[in-house]
Amino acid sequence: MNDHALDTTPTGEEALLACVTEKTYPTWLAAQAAGVQHWLAEARFQPEAGKVCWLPARDEVARVLAVVDPSPLPSLAGLPSRLPEGRYRLETPVEGDAGYLAVLGWGLGAYRYERYRASKRRPARLLVPEGVDTAELVAELSAVSLVRDLINTPAGDMLPDQLEAASRELAAEFGAEVECITGDALLAANHPTIHAVGRASASAPRLIELRWGDPGHPRVSLVGKGVCFDSGGLNIKPASGMRLMKKDMGGAAHVLGLARLVMAARLPVQLQVLVPAVENAIAGNAFRPGDILRTRKGLSVEIDNTDAEGRLVLCDALARACEMRPALLMDFATLTGAARVALGTDLPAMFCNDDALAGELLAAASAVADPLWRMPLHSAYRGMLDSSVADLLNSGNSPYAGAITAALFLERFVAPGIPWVHIDVMAWNLSSKPGRPEGGEAMGLRASYAALRRRFGDG
Repeated sequence: MNDHALDTTPTGEEALLACVTEKTYPTWLAAQAAGVQHWLAEARFQPEAGKVCWLPARDEVARVLAVVDPSPLPSLAGLPSRLPEGRYRLETPVEGDAGYLAVLGWGLGAYRYERYRASKRRPARLLVPEGVDTAELVAELSAVSLVRDLINTPAGDMLPDQLEAASRELAAEFGAEVECITGDALLAANHPTIHAVGRASASAPRLIELRWGDPGHPRVSLVGKGVCFDSGGLNIKPASGMRLMKKDMGGAAHVLGLARLVMAARLPVQLQVLVPAVENAIAGNAFRPGDILRTRKGLSVEIDNTDAEGRLVLCDALARACEMRPALLMDFATLTGAARVALGTDLPAMFCNDDALAGELLAAASAVADPLWRMPLHSAYRGMLDSSVADLLNSGNSPYAGAITAALFLERFVAPGIPWVHIDVMAWNLSSKPGRPEGGEAMGLRASYAALRRRFGDG
């Protein structure tokens, strides 16, 4: 597990790290000794975000100045890679929530994916200031690292069988149970759409179920899209659209990361995690455009496009979760390009059938700097899913409102009265930014955890 480049025990070898913003630099400079002011003047230092400058030592302790982003979360996030290797401690620690987010940002920025190639250098290390909840910090960073690691792993090493293994490894760490329905057993267990989407792969489709917690506590069900690679099926994607499809199991990665947080905090809930894990491959037995599939709920679905497969594997899992009448149902999925067109790649689209729950999630997203944006379950668009031969189409019959029609499709499989939220994520950073390295990314994860803690735990 990534150690997040954070230390909790001082050694006396830490360099002092003075952090300023462009706005606070003049005030900070005016308070410095004349020697420091002269040093910076001679260096012609310009206080621009991202710049660092070594200062004269103070009492034989090395000292460095860093100009950082004014927002807490990204403020320290670029420093693990920008500062030389070594140990640092904040000259003036930031307190409260802002201090927690700043140190969290450092840990997020220290992430490295090294399964296939070691990094050329180690990230700089930070001594965690007193007052920061180190256990909570490590739990959140470990969950984000798990999500990133799973998404970054190429499909050749992360097909349904390996995703099951990762789920079992997580379960073993926290004493959870895992049950897996695999291959043709899906048909006998009435999960026909999961079987249909995944049957063409050499790695058999499966429904992974993780269970943890006291049966007397409220049930929380998490469902994650686990399409380990998406060729598009017979409606094959172009090469440009297929290149990043190892990330199409990003929803599964998110619910496993969220489960890690819930179990580490020992929230008083009965946790159920459902991951329909498939590869949408091409073979002689692949499902076809025009096929009609019967779902677990009994609704028939006409296949308009085999590349709209995520909602098919989710619908059976959502129906199964609803049979247990959870107090809250949440799903994560890399579901639509339409959500990215609407909101860009950094902002997850959130759909929710419960205004109180939506408000809690949005408040949590703001509090922990993990953004979500609510989009409407606009009922007038349900007609876009009408089929002349089945109960509904798997893809809207219009080029418009694709994220909404996908969410409306899923809503058909959610039982009335169950609070449900659907989060459509990119799960990928197209380029590196402070705290957000290029590659797999957890989006809405910390916000969801904060909302669960407030609703079911100690807030």
